[in-house]
Amino acid sequence: MITIEHISKSYKDIEALSDVSFSMTKGEIVGLLGVNGAGKSTLMKILSGIVSPDKGSVTFFEENLLEGSSMVKQRIGYLSEDNPLYEDMYVKEYLTYVSDLYRVDRSRVAFVIEEIGLLKEYRKKIKDLSRGNRQRVGIAQALVHDPTFLILDEATSGLDPNQKESLNNILINISKDKIILFSTHILSEVKDICSRLILLDKGTLVADREISEIDSVKETFHILTNENNSR
Repeated sequence: MITIEHISKSYKDIEALSDVSFSMTKGEIVGLLGVNGAGKSTLMKILSGIVSPDKGSVTFFEENLLEGSSMVKQRIGYLSEDNPLYEDMYVKEYLTYVSDLYRVDRSRVAFVIEEIGLLKEYRKKIKDLSRGNRQRVGIAQALVHDPTFLILDEATSGLDPNQKESLNNILINISKDKIILFSTHILSEVKDICSRLILLDKGTLVADREISEIDSVKETFHILTNENNSR
């Protein structure tokens, strides 16, 4: 279990997160929902160990994530929204490079290539891949060290419906023994693959619901979206 307790974070005079608390358990895909500026990226950076909160704690299977233990952080996989990749490297070359950084057996590279559906692409340079396959490479690098906790920031952004469906199937398949935090600003994407949803607004947690209760947050989410679009 991962437990987030009373997390707050400010950047100068801007409060990005305010007293956020919730927990996640293995086998869950938790949708992190909110409009731009809601605090989603800040929360994910804290949970990945990139950024430290001003207040609060994160307990990762009874260990303190915020103490900076490399062994704890090695159990986390993170795909940021911009999916930074070394475009001039071949897919397999890049994933091998990442596996070496984590000091894991290179056999994991072949495993994730097959698991993520890159068998027809791994000999290509990353710059020659479609948007959908670039996203697959991003997920593969986040999985190459077999993390317990996978953080995906807008992983389906820019994908066509077929690519989204394919990616969703991959996430559902790998979620059985992992915790997945899936960030999006599209309500229907949460409904497609998530078992729970967390709704943030202006750094505050405004809803934590089972996916069966999604209708109870639709009106709130649409109001927040309309307010954001009118600015």
